[in-house]
Amino acid sequence: MTLAAKYRYIVVEGPIGSGKTTLARRLAAHLGAATLLEDPDANPFLPGFYQDPARYALQVQLFFLFQRAHQVRELAQSDLFRGATVADFMLEKDPLFARMNLNDDELALYRQIYDHLRPQAPQPDLVIYLQAGAETLIERVRRRATRYERSIPDEYLLRLADTYMRFFLNYEGAPVLTVNSDNLNFVDSAQDFDLLLRRIDGMRGPREFFSQGT
Repeated sequence: MTLAAKYRYIVVEGPIGSGKTTLARRLAAHLGAATLLEDPDANPFLPGFYQDPARYALQVQLFFLFQRAHQVRELAQSDLFRGATVADFMLEKDPLFARMNLNDDELALYRQIYDHLRPQAPQPDLVIYLQAGAETLIERVRRRATRYERSIPDEYLLRLADTYMRFFLNYEGAPVLTVNSDNLNFVDSAQDFDLLLRRIDGMRGPREFFSQGT
C-alpha cells in the first residue's frame, strides 16, 4: 500500500519556525496529494498584532478562526478529499492561540463563536508534529521573517513552543509522529526527507518519535 493510500489526510503542525508549511508542500508533492494551507498573509490584522498584541489579538484570532473553519468545511464537503490531502494546520489548534493572547472577556466571546462555527472536521490519519529547540526556532524565524515577523518577541515564540508541546502531550485525536527537526533539513536534504518517509511508512503505534540518528 502506498503512503498516499495509507494516509489520505496528513496534518503537519508545529510552532512558528518549525517548518510545517515547507514540509507539508514537499510531502504533498511527493504523494501527489492536494494541499490545505493556512494563509497568514491574508489576515489584515496580523502586522498590527505583532506591534500591539492587546489591541489586535481578538481581530487576528477571529479572522484566523473564520479562515480555518471555512477551509476545513470545504475539505469535508469536497471531492478533493477522495484523494490524499496534506494540511499545515488543524482546527483544534486554534484555541491554543486564543488562550495565549486574549483577555478573559475576549476569550469568552471567542469560545462562543468557536463552538457555533466549528464544523465536523475529518480526523487526520496522521499528524506530524514538528518541534525544535528554542534557539533553532528563534533563528529560523529571524532568518526567514517577513517585515512584521521581525518584531515577534523571543518570549512569545518560547511560550508558543511550550503551548504546542503541552497540547500534543495530551492529544489523542489521531496517531502522532513527533519529529525533532533541530538537525533535520527536509528542504535541502533528500536523505533527511527519505528518512522521514520511512518513519511514516513504519508507523505502528499511536505515538512515535523521530529525530536524527533514531
